[in-house]
Amino acid sequence: MPTFWLVLALIALSVAGFFLGRNRALVSAGGNSKDLHSLPSYYGHNVALSALVPALVLLAIWLLVQPMIIDQRVSGMIPEETISEGSTIGLVMSDVRRVAEGLDLAVAEGAMTHEQARNLRSEFSDVRGRLGEIGVALGADVRPEVLRAAQTYRTLSNTGNIAMTVMVALVALGGFGWSYGRTHKDFRARNVVEQGILALLILAASLAILTTIGIVLSMLFETRNFFSLHSWTDFFFGGTWAPNFRGDSDLSILPLLWGTLYISVIALLVAVPIGLFAAIYLSEYASKTTRSFAKPLLEILAGIPTIVYGLFALLTVGPALVRFFGQGENGILGVEWMSGATSVLTAGVVMGIMLIPFVSSLSDDIINAVPQAMRDGSLGLGATRSETVRQVVMPAALPGIVGAVLLAASRAIGETMIVVMGAGAIAKFSLNPLESMTTITTRIVSQLTGDTDFASPETLVAFALGLTLFVLTLGLNVLALYIVRKYREQYD
Repeated sequence: MPTFWLVLALIALSVAGFFLGRNRALVSAGGNSKDLHSLPSYYGHNVALSALVPALVLLAIWLLVQPMIIDQRVSGMIPEETISEGSTIGLVMSDVRRVAEGLDLAVAEGAMTHEQARNLRSEFSDVRGRLGEIGVALGADVRPEVLRAAQTYRTLSNTGNIAMTVMVALVALGGFGWSYGRTHKDFRARNVVEQGILALLILAASLAILTTIGIVLSMLFETRNFFSLHSWTDFFFGGTWAPNFRGDSDLSILPLLWGTLYISVIALLVAVPIGLFAAIYLSEYASKTTRSFAKPLLEILAGIPTIVYGLFALLTVGPALVRFFGQGENGILGVEWMSGATSVLTAGVVMGIMLIPFVSSLSDDIINAVPQAMRDGSLGLGATRSETVRQVVMPAALPGIVGAVLLAASRAIGETMIVVMGAGAIAKFSLNPLESMTTITTRIVSQLTGDTDFASPETLVAFALGLTLFVLTLGLNVLALYIVRKYREQYD
């Protein structure tokens, strides 16, 4: 909450700076805005941005760096011999932060004073019970070393927050005073403001790129740690996925990759024909009234959360397939090919329904972008509307349609909740779409769920799986770009 009020104060100072800078410029010009180098608003924006932007940058950096420094200092206070077997320093630090937050909450609600929180001792007080009275639930009694670390963590955090507030305020006031002092009628405020905005735009673009690079590097480092503990040949060429957190494990990606591609192919077999035909109808045959009603209604599917699709797969599509394929003599087909509601077909069909708006909406926009002159020329030569669509419009729109399909494929490969609830959790090779299988994303979630040891290959394998998935989707995007460039030259 102090950070929230600090940001509000910075915004208020920035607003005040805008009006003060604007008025100072007008006063320096004798009230005649024509004597100013720039419009009066530029002078106000210069003061506002000088007060706000550097302070916000410092605040963001401080909020990122301070927790890491405090964690490093506090973790050094916990002796290694006090870490119980099966636990890690990371889990102990989680308890430390939880107790520190509980002490802050107790002080905020008046349950204890700052002095009492600072001098509290677990040997003489039921810390767990006292914090539980104010709604802070702890899984076990607070050990003395954890309580001392939490008190130090809390002290360092409070000190850091005070220092942060002072430094941010000084930077904001310094920027305000510096820019306000430079404000006069001959100051080139417009040039400075435009250069500042350009710098902000470059920073925003750089943050997106740096974030991607950071994600890739983090996966690379953890993947390297995994391959130092587990054979890369078994991971890429083995045939079994059998993690065992208590011993040797068979961790091959091939069964997971097979399940991922199998479910994705079924999803595309559902989504591409329906989505493409819907796009052709909406763009070439539907009236304006029908299009204005049907297109938004179709795109509603894109806004449904994937967990809802997962429930739909588990409670509706799966049981329907079981009644059709899996009830023996009592079933519709009189056979029992399907033993449960989870299967590749269940997840693939529901995922295909989810992907329909991705394919239809993008394809519709691409088809509408084909010049009308090409249609008129085809119709003028005697072709029917269907022949024009098949022989003129679709070839011209092919690069974009291929891109839409590959985008849907990337979306299908990265889907998690539908396959968790609709496909099952069995990693194996099988051509039967009525059997349960699993995917890479499902295994990533499974391997990183719970109190896991991030030094074991069974946990680190999640990063290797994630990196492989990243490379796979990147390859699809590169392929889409290649196809678009190759065929676009024929229609430019």
